[in-house]
Order: sequence, then structure tokens, then C-alpha cells
Amino acid sequence: MCNFAKIKKVTMQLNLPSYTFKVKSNPDGHRVIFDALRRRYVALTPEEWVRQHFVRYLIEEKGFPAALMANEVSLKQNGIKRRCDTLIADSIGAPLMIVEYKAPHIEISQETFDQIVRYNMVLHARYLVVSNGLNHYCCKIDYDHDDYSFLPEIPTYDAL
Repeated sequence: MCNFAKIKKVTMQLNLPSYTFKVKSNPDGHRVIFDALRRRYVALTPEEWVRQHFVRYLIEEKGFPAALMANEVSLKQNGIKRRCDTLIADSIGAPLMIVEYKAPHIEISQETFDQIVRYNMVLHARYLVVSNGLNHYCCKIDYDHDDYSFLPEIPTYDAL
């Protein structure tokens, strides 16, 4: 049986609003956090801490509908199974935004952008977001002109 901890904050500081999450320890001592999108507890890693905060930020601050969001979405690229961290759909279910997370101690690099672009070759989303919880980058893809531009901030869902 799991040792349920009270709802509490984990102390890793991010450049995002502070939220309270359900966190507990398994019998083996590993901590897990409840992922509301997946409706289950998942391992509490630094990257997962960023994901949970960023998803809540999108929902609570930017008005993204939780019903149109999914974490750890499987896809196949050139026969290789991959998983994008968070996928947000538009109102008809087409991919709208892909979000890729890194742990706070991981620098966002060209390799990170290359990774999300590879996922987008399959998904064709209009927005790509990369965050390590400290730095956040949002890119809008213009398929009509084969171009992209970085936005100064993450837009609200209604603005997309």
C-alpha cells in the first residue's frame, strides 16, 4: 500500500506560477505526482515537475481547455516510436501546439528545437513551445510562407 502524503508543494523553483499538486511516496521511496491529464500518478522527475507546472499554467493562466490537452502522446516518425511531451488540439481535434519540456538544469539548445521540429514533421502543429521551467520559447509556424517566428510570450488559447 502506498504512503499517501498530504497535498504539498515541491520546492524546485521555476519561472512559472506556484501551484499545489498531489505528491506521494511509493513503498520503494520514490516520489510520484498526480497528472490530471493522464489521470494517474507518474514518477516525479525534474522534467515532470516542469510539465505539471506548465500544463497548469496553460490551463489556469492562458485559458487552454484541459479536455484538448494530452501528455506523453505517442507518434511514429520514420518507423520509430516517439512521444511528444504535451499535445494541444484545436476545437476539431487537429494538432495545434506541441510542448517539449526539459528539466530546469538542462539548457534549451538547438538539439531541443530539432527534437520538437522532428515531432512536428509528423503532427503539423501551428505552434511549438519549449520550456525548462525557467526559460520558455514559443514559435509560430507559417506553413503558407514556409516560415516561422518566435513570439514574445505564450499566447492565450483564444488568441490562437
